[in-house]
Amino acid sequence: MSDDWSPRTRAVHGGIRRSQYGEVSEAIFLTQGFVYDTAEQAAQRFQALGEDEFIYARYGNPTVRMFEERLAAIEGAEDCFATASGMAAVNAALMSILKAGDHLVSARALFGSCLYIVEEILPRFGVEVTLVDGTDLDAWRAAIRPDTAAVFMETVSNPALEVVDVEAISRLAHEVGATVVCDNVFATPVYSRAVELGADVIIYSATKHIDGQGRALGGAVLGSRDYVRKVLEPYLKHTGGAMSPFTAWVMLKGMETLDLRVRAQTEAAHRLAAALEGHKALSRVIYPGLDSHPQHGVAARQMGGFGTVLSFDVKGGQEAAFRVLNALEIVTISNNLGDAKSIATHPATTTHQRLSEEMRAELGISPGLVRLSVGLEAAEDLLADLDRALAAA
Repeated sequence: MSDDWSPRTRAVHGGIRRSQYGEVSEAIFLTQGFVYDTAEQAAQRFQALGEDEFIYARYGNPTVRMFEERLAAIEGAEDCFATASGMAAVNAALMSILKAGDHLVSARALFGSCLYIVEEILPRFGVEVTLVDGTDLDAWRAAIRPDTAAVFMETVSNPALEVVDVEAISRLAHEVGATVVCDNVFATPVYSRAVELGADVIIYSATKHIDGQGRALGGAVLGSRDYVRKVLEPYLKHTGGAMSPFTAWVMLKGMETLDLRVRAQTEAAHRLAAALEGHKALSRVIYPGLDSHPQHGVAARQMGGFGTVLSFDVKGGQEAAFRVLNALEIVTISNNLGDAKSIATHPATTTHQRLSEEMRAELGISPGLVRLSVGLEAAEDLLADLDRALAAA
């Protein structure tokens, strides 16, 4: 693979391993184990794996390795380890670098399951956690201490779409030697500059845009080769959160169209957000591409594009939001995002229902908030669908 190739080309050709048959489409090596020519060869592999050698699917597999190498090539990271789900990736990324007595500083605005790991699981193992407003650099500066081991953030938060300044926070963290861990799902690999901005560990839920068609669960953790192979890999090898070969093949197929899909979805999302802003049924429209977004400048500098997701607040609260959701004809009600189909979610009663009312209010998750993941339908059809549904509010 040439260093001169663009990310779109790498998304089609990166990591390919052809068998002796010379297949065009990547092969699925649907096997959990591998055989050896001799006992000596088996012993040698368990001591040290060569560049393209495998011993067990929980440790690695040729199809999975194709996925890992392709995603690393798109992201600009040295290496990648694929996981069974996005949350397996979040858990592994944090648990592999933190131990009892360590201090973690995390943005408060996180997906519900991420917040559960940070607030509930890590403290059980003796990790001290400080939560901050992710958009407030002074709060980060005050919270990061000389003994801070890591910082964690969603680069664009779910579902209120706060944009965190990765470059500035990375500088603060690196001053004390802390590892910068970014959940980069909403930025997507298409708009990511996380490595360049200073992130040490980058996490994706491949379930979202990388698959892009709602077929399979998957995740990935990216970083330096030393981190992935010496810190992350031992944790995942022994705890078992590996991606299956079939899932890796599905994700490889998804990556071939990732750039095209995400750019088309982003264009449509921007158009819908601009059209909905000021709608009489809405109290606010949240989209990083709008000038009204508090971190619009950060998003423009950090990502270039503004993502495939927007949120809006329906006047009248939950009851009115439910009327809107139930009146939609094209947009489906579900809790995934990044799909080819447009999906609407009511976070307060689904993805973030575990949180207290006070915490939801603090995170901007009001009773009327609806998160809309824009798919590949015609933007004019989606806008007409939303107009009809908002009339029901």
